[in-house]
Amino acid sequence: MSQKIRITMKSFDHTLVDKSADKILKTVKTTGAVVSGPVPLPTRKKIFTVNRSTFVNKKAREQFQLCTFKRILDIYSSTSKTIDALMKLELPTGVEVQITVL
Repeated sequence: MSQKIRITMKSFDHTLVDKSADKILKTVKTTGAVVSGPVPLPTRKKIFTVNRSTFVNKKAREQFQLCTFKRILDIYSSTSKTIDALMKLELPTGVEVQITVL
């Protein structure tokens, strides 16, 4: 088969992304495939500024920050066992996983 599989993971919590990447690494290495990664991508930060009061005190503001953490895993020389193991894998909620075959 020998396809290149790229797995991208996104989450708002960096510990969840790291745990799911470790879980994927362990399952893929047991099937005998070659893995490169996890490669951390730049963190995307969204900052929201909100007035503290509704009517007066325009200068009193609060800022909230929403960070998105991303990781990439590349799997080389995969077999049918590797794909079956990835399909059966249980990952924590809150992690968006996208699998592409290149």
